[in-house]
Amino acid sequence: MNTHTTTSHPYIGMWVTEDGHVRLELLQNGRYDEARGNRQSAYQGSYTIKGDYIEFVDDTGFTADGDFREDVLYHAGMILNREEKQAK
Repeated sequence: MNTHTTTSHPYIGMWVTEDGHVRLELLQNGRYDEARGNRQSAYQGSYTIKGDYIEFVDDTGFTADGDFREDVLYHAGMILNREEKQAK
């Protein structure tokens, strides 16, 4: 079902709403982990990316989708921006 492989993809990483309430991490293995407020791992499941389109299937079977436009993820009525990694 999931055609995503462990190779690197430009959209892999952490995506966050402006207020920080939703944190969606796209993992390299085709899985995602979404935190909502104080609820860590509120939603988990798999994802598939085709071009700039992403489809999610959470572990309960619920599906959702989204689109990447100009390095912004539009998903389920939310706007998520890529979290920049802090230099150490």
